[in-house]
Amino acid sequence: MIERGSGVAVWRQIENSLAEEIACGQLQAGEQLPTELQLAERFRVNRHTIRRAVATLVERGLLRVEQGRGTFVQDNAIDYAISKRTRFSRNMARQNLSSDIDVVASDSLAANAELAALLEVKVGELLFRIKTLSRVENRVVDYATMFFPAARFPDLPAIYQQQRSVTLTLQHFGIQDYTRRFTRVTARLPDSEVVDYLGIPKNRPVLHVKSLNVDPDGRPVQYGITCFNGDLVQLVMEDQ
Repeated sequence: MIERGSGVAVWRQIENSLAEEIACGQLQAGEQLPTELQLAERFRVNRHTIRRAVATLVERGLLRVEQGRGTFVQDNAIDYAISKRTRFSRNMARQNLSSDIDVVASDSLAANAELAALLEVKVGELLFRIKTLSRVENRVVDYATMFFPAARFPDLPAIYQQQRSVTLTLQHFGIQDYTRRFTRVTARLPDSEVVDYLGIPKNRPVLHVKSLNVDPDGRPVQYGITCFNGDLVQLVMEDQ
């Protein structure tokens, strides 16, 4: 119950009440919060007061906002293993989580100096660029941009569109195994494109991951830049 005149701000009382419901399991992980209007009617306050209480719970990490869907009780973060052989589908399967990948764009571009050095091709050489969204349990967890040498992998975008898997796509070209040469992780604020695709606030940092995969001979096969939703994913560094 809300006690007006108690010396504790009304929005703070609502925050504490909802936090207690989350702690005791009355509001369960992944459950959608009632709408602002429903909460305002329940607590007999205006929607601005509800908005402030909910915003504070989001800042505390107890709730998350998914643009276009609503506000949800925060789940336990999904473990995403980073190792010598990092595989998205394998990561999710071993946690019994359903997953899928959507291709949102694909094109080609001339390699600039940075990309040419990473992929060990000449500056100006053609690269394929593929942008994807990864979903786990129907939630978008990352937005990725991948680069492949076009001369070595002709028609790769069409193959990837069919397979939706780097592993299966490279197998099509005779590469049965590949390993991670490096993984570089930083936290940074998302640009407008990442905000739109991940459906997160523009002031919410993402896990920005750069990685390079190589074939058994050490030749680069794929360079990627992935932005993970830090509210949903935690990166786990593994030896193997």
